[in-house]
Amino acid sequence: MAQSLASTCNHIAQPRHRLFTMGWLLHLFAVARQRHQLAQLDAERLADVGLCPEQARTEVRRHFWDAPRHWK
Repeated sequence: MAQSLASTCNHIAQPRHRLFTMGWLLHLFAVARQRHQLAQLDAERLADVGLCPEQARTEVRRHFWDAPRHWK
């Protein structure tokens, strides 16, 4: 009985893990895309979003996995 319950729980947990992994990968791609778009902005557009060119360059240089947790 315990073996059966453990295998059932493991079977249920796998799709959730896959969804979490897929969501995390999509998040990483979104961060990379946003930083690429940020790199394309001129000084006037950067000022519109409250950044100076140096701040934008610093952000663009960060790795795609290096994103604050509140970016979702």
